[in-house]
Amino acid sequence: MTLQDVHNQALQLSIGERWRLVQSLLSSIQQETLVFGLPLADANSLPGLDPWTQSLVGVIKLGEQNSTESYVDYLEEKYR
Repeated sequence: MTLQDVHNQALQLSIGERWRLVQSLLSSIQQETLVFGLPLADANSLPGLDPWTQSLVGVIKLGEQNSTESYVDYLEEKYR
């Protein structure tokens, strides 16, 4: 399946389904860039991405603290 095939199929989805797809893809990209140690704020480190997708890189800023650790801290505080 080519990128154009995926694009054409995505356009057949409802707006809500396309938003969920975009959110899922963005989450996947963020997780992979974190795994490979690529800086999220630097779109140039991902040159194979479409310019529109590159514009999304760095939109969500992660704190200094590990997000899993933050969530655990949140749960501990909530259920004390």
